[in-house]
Amino acid sequence: MLEDKNRPFTKVSELGEFGLIDHLTKGIKLTQKSTVKGIGDDAAVISTTGNFQKVVTTDMLVEGVHFDLGYMPLKHLGYKAVIVNLSDIYAMNANPKQITVSMAISNRFPVEALEELYEGIKTACKLYQVDLVGGDTTSSTSGLIISITAIGEVEENQVAFRSGAKENDLLVLTGDIGAAYLGLQVLEREKQVFKANPNSQPDLEPYTYLVERQLKPEARKDIITLLKDLDVLPTSMIDVSDGLSSEILHICKASGVGCNVYEDKIPLDPQVISTCEEFNIDSTTIALSGGEDYELLFTITMEDFPKIKANPNFTIIGHITAEKEGVHLISRANTKIPVVARGWNPLKEE
Repeated sequence: MLEDKNRPFTKVSELGEFGLIDHLTKGIKLTQKSTVKGIGDDAAVISTTGNFQKVVTTDMLVEGVHFDLGYMPLKHLGYKAVIVNLSDIYAMNANPKQITVSMAISNRFPVEALEELYEGIKTACKLYQVDLVGGDTTSSTSGLIISITAIGEVEENQVAFRSGAKENDLLVLTGDIGAAYLGLQVLEREKQVFKANPNSQPDLEPYTYLVERQLKPEARKDIITLLKDLDVLPTSMIDVSDGLSSEILHICKASGVGCNVYEDKIPLDPQVISTCEEFNIDSTTIALSGGEDYELLFTITMEDFPKIKANPNFTIIGHITAEKEGVHLISRANTKIPVVARGWNPLKEE
């Protein structure tokens, strides 16, 4: 711990996750010719011999911060830990090839529990055709920590960075959003009910889609293949892990552009709408701020619009504007509301 009493200290929570990353990494200079892209995207990009580039990303899941074993089965956790990393690879328009797995475990976990965790990891590897090639295991005094690094590859002229969006590009979203966050709210509610009455049995039947999106998400491998088949190369792309508002702002900041997003175009599953009404929360707020959907958000040129316009996998939710116009949500009442990052922040003080 630093002991300089005269030095004013800044709380990590004041910067937030992305502010902290920006602060700690400013001034870092890349010295290797093979480093195509370093910090600041969904994954790093490294050149190799031939026409392909390597894509590398890593994510850490910490018990009590990213997951609760009170309702997260270990097999599901292992599966999800792989998926969140593969999603970052797909967000570069790349295909994952290998992963490494590192874990810190406390002595409350028997070998059988870790076998369950690895069953989930191996299932994800099999379904997504990814090789598990290494990792590390150590002890923990405070629960379970799992960190996965994913390695992928992409043709050098096919990589999609966050920084390529241009004025008049269309903003496109895959699937629907908000379900994973609501699934978490349902699970948290049922956990509290169970604490109050251990004899009660949770009724999750009305929330099957929401709970599955939270406990067993899927990465959009199919979209990368589909875009190639349609001959569409996104001008920018990111995965929706921290909330739609945060991801839109990441693209706009990296690309030096503004954006208009249309509230009535944001795709919501009927279960999301009905559960928002039950919980008395605004569905647009959940869509913008929820996170953990692992859908893909990308921009395309107007010329590519005819190629995707009839495809049910894609929804055009807005368009890119000049940077000076800012980033706005156009409400159903046709009001312009500034978009701010309200996505999940693991470093925020409760």
